Amino acid sequence: MTEQTPEQATVLVVDDERHLADLYTDYLADDHEVLTAYGGEEALDLLANHDIDVTLLDRRMPDLSGDEVLAAINDGDDEVRVAMVTAVNPGFDIIDMGCDEYLVKPVSREDLQEVVARLLKLSEYSEKHQQLTSKKLTRNVLQVEKSGPELAESQRYERLTEEIAELESELDDISDDLEFEDLQRHI
Repeated sequence: MTEQTPEQATVLVVDDERHLADLYTDYLADDHEVLTAYGGEEALDLLANHDIDVTLLDRRMPDLSGDEVLAAINDGDDEVRVAMVTAVNPGFDIIDMGCDEYLVKPVSREDLQEVVARLLKLSEYSEKHQQLTSKKLTRNVLQVEKSGPELAESQRYERLTEEIAELESELDDISDDLEFEDLQRHI
């Protein structure tokens, strides 16, 4: 997934209750590209044919349950963040479910906007963490294979260490934002 601002993100809303799916779509359409599916099979089709960043997924649908759609998402190669938005109260089964968020209906416009923003931030964190790990591995190889003076003279190595520091700082900021948001939800 490429780094995206929230305005560029694509959100898939999946609910067999058309009025709710359309309402959720309206809630998010000002800030995101929103695709709407009225069942699990349609959701899988949209997931296969579009680059989806966040999916808001109902659990109980007659054609294919949200749990089955979620399993297909988790088995796939794409990085799609998923929030279950459902009337089903959570049980301990959600521990192993593999969704990123779990909202119990009814949900407000603000609830949906906040969860989408949080999931996009989580994706950004994951992507930057991956970049940081790769750069650190490269740095470690160079530290083993090159002498101290060689490293000190290399502008490319200096740039690499600056990029590492910048990514670490960005990750700290994102982490702080996520922790603050989490605290606010539970106050």
